[in-house]
Parts: sequence; C-alpha cells; structure tokens
Amino acid sequence: MPRFLGKLYVQVIIGVLAGLILGVIYPHFATDLKPLGDAFIRLIKMVFAPVIFAMVVLGIAKMESMKELGRVGSRALIYFEVLSTLALALGLLVVNVFQPGVGMNVDPTALDTKGIANYTAAAAKPATFVDFLLNMIPTSIVEALAKNDILQILVFAIFFGVALSHMGKRAKPVVDVLDAFCNGMFVIVSMVMRFAPIAAFGAISFTVGKYGLGSVMSLGKLMACMYLTCFAFVVLVLGPICRAAGFSLWKFLRYIREELFTVLGTSSSESVIPQLMRKLENAGVSKPVVGLVIPSGVTFNPDGQCIYYTMAAIFIAQATNTPLSFTDQLVVLGVLMLTSKGSAGVTGSGFITLAATLASLGTIPVAGMVLLLGVDRFMSEARAITNTIGNAVGTMAIARWVGALDREHLRKVLDGEVVSEAPQPAEPEATQPTPILRHSAGA
Repeated sequence: MPRFLGKLYVQVIIGVLAGLILGVIYPHFATDLKPLGDAFIRLIKMVFAPVIFAMVVLGIAKMESMKELGRVGSRALIYFEVLSTLALALGLLVVNVFQPGVGMNVDPTALDTKGIANYTAAAAKPATFVDFLLNMIPTSIVEALAKNDILQILVFAIFFGVALSHMGKRAKPVVDVLDAFCNGMFVIVSMVMRFAPIAAFGAISFTVGKYGLGSVMSLGKLMACMYLTCFAFVVLVLGPICRAAGFSLWKFLRYIREELFTVLGTSSSESVIPQLMRKLENAGVSKPVVGLVIPSGVTFNPDGQCIYYTMAAIFIAQATNTPLSFTDQLVVLGVLMLTSKGSAGVTGSGFITLAATLASLGTIPVAGMVLLLGVDRFMSEARAITNTIGNAVGTMAIARWVGALDREHLRKVLDGEVVSEAPQPAEPEATQPTPILRHSAGA
C-alpha cells in the first residue's frame, strides 16, 4: 500500500477527490485555496520558456541538415492542420446531432455580460492574419521569454538553432552549455511535479466551491456532449493513428498517466509539457523531433480547444435561437480553422479566442458566452486532457513518419520491460551532428 500511494498519479487522484469533497462541503473555504493551483502553474511556467527554448535549439543544432528540419516541420504542420480540422468538424457534427442548446430560448439582450467583460476586452481587437504573422516575430527575445509567448520563442529558437548548426564545431561549447542547462531545468521540473497533488486539490476545491455542482447540472447536456466528443476523438481518431504508428493507444495512455492526472487537476496542458517532452524522448523519440514538434503542437494542434470552439459557438446560437444555415456553419468552421491556431494550453485562453471569433463573425451574439461561464472551467479539463493526448500522439506519429522513432525501445517501454531512460548515443564529433534518424530502427 505505501508503494502504491507513493505513485504521483495516485496522489493526484486523491487530491482531486479531496478537492471535490471540500468544494461541496465547505465552498467558501474551498474558494480560498485557488492560490495552491495558481502557484503550481507559475512554478511550471517559470521553467516552461527556458525548456522550450533549449529543447528546440538543441534539436535543430543536432540535426544532420537543414533539409531534415524542413522535412519534419512541413510534415508536422500538415499533421496539425488535418487533426485540428477533424476536431473542429467532429465538434460541429456532435453539437448538431444532440443540439444541447435547443429549447433554452435565451434572450441575449437580457444577459448580464459583466462576467465576460475581461474576456471580451481581451478579444476586442481582432487580429488579422497579417497581424498574426507579425506577432510571431519577437521585438525582443527577453520580452518573449518573460511573457512565455510560445510562438515568438519558437521563432527565435529556430533561427538560433539553424545558426548553431551552420557554425559546426565552433558551436559545440554553446550546445554543451544548453544541454547541461536543459538537464538542470528538468531536475527543477521533477521537483515541482511533487507539488502536483496539492495543486490539484486546490484547483478542484476552488472550481467546485465557486461554481458548485448545480451549474454543472443546469448545462449537463453540453458538458456530456463535450466529454463524449473528446472521448470519441481520442478513440476513433487518435486510436487508429497510434495503430498506424505501431503502438497501442491504451498502453501509451497508461505510460503518460501521471501527466494526464496532473492536467486533470490543474486544467492546464502547459503544466506537464516539460515532463512530457522528457518522457517521449525516453520512449524512443529522437530529441530533435520532440524539441520541435511538442512546442509547435501546443500552438498549432489544440485538438481539445478545437472541439470546444465549434460546440460552444453552435450551442450559443442554438440557445439564443440564432438561425444558422449550413453555409453559415461552414463559415464558422473556416474562421475557427484560423483563430484556433495560436491558442496556448493556459486555462482561459479558449474563452478569449472564442470571444474574438464570435466578435469577428458578427452573427452569433458574444453575450451568449455568459451561458458558458458556469461550466467552462469544468469543460477545460476535457479540453486540456485532449490537447495533451493529441500533442503526445502527434509527436509519436510524426516521429514514426520521418523515421525518428525507435519502435523496439518504445515497445519495451510501453510493455514495462524498460523503465530507464532511452539509451543516449555517444557525444557526436563537432563536425558530425547527431542525425535526426538515429532512432530509425524498426521504422
């Protein structure tokens, strides 16, 4: 029993259950525990930007050629676009079949929009596609790191990694320093992760204490549709992708269970990204692919967010009796294909993106978002978990696609035969960078 209770995911489950009970019994006290979850997120974000930067730079610097970078990057973008579009379409299909908002007959002009003022203010200035591209370029890398702006960090890290790759042996001291720095960051992550059960307890206590289980029951049909759709996406879409890549979805989920339970407790997929990157590398994915795909996947492959966007938008239209033709819904889908890109894994970003999307469409009342306030936090768990699973599976699939996955080592890890880290090759010579295909065995 002590050995079982010593497992992190078990402790997180206990924290979640304790938070649920406390939120129901002592709601006023439970709402005061919000800082526990917030502190954990801040601790993770403290190392998030440095880890992303170092991993991307090291991944590119150790590639055999820039041709490999283009090959991995282009296939990753194709994968992300296809999967996020499937997620949007699946959400649109389910919300039209079950119609959770029909019959609510809500008058949008009578809604109190004070609760969404912060979100609508943040989305008040809708960015064009050109603005989005310009915003990818950091005015200062220090500012980008300070703001944890994933896209800007990614852009600078790619440039820096390419520069180091072109420098050859002269870049070896910088690469060695970044390698040691990255390992140090992962040690910090390991220490921070021990606080995950306390963070889950505080976050769930606050959520239940503030919004109550009654808010869940009042919009239970939408909640059920959201969770059902996320489950269907994981099983029916990601499942076949796992089989095509040569591994079992169930075994893979069991392998990353600690990260998934942490996401469940904190409602943030960002909270486990550093640990997830290390775990995928240990499972047999080459470091360059992990370093490039995971950070970009956070921005360009938010599968759970995409499901939420279409379901929430159409739900508001149904609840407010806003007529939408099939063409109108296709327009919603098309706009969301653009606006969904760039949403990170932080709780609340989905609400802001949805507000910006509805404002740009002009057909669905933004005021209807008030209806989602009571359950948005509960649905964020489904979004975050689906984002995490989708990003992890996507990294494995892309690694398999480009021949950068050690399938035999992965099989041993998923079967529990190997619990140690993936074997690392000897340090490459300065003139011989580590090839991206070093894990091509069995591909």
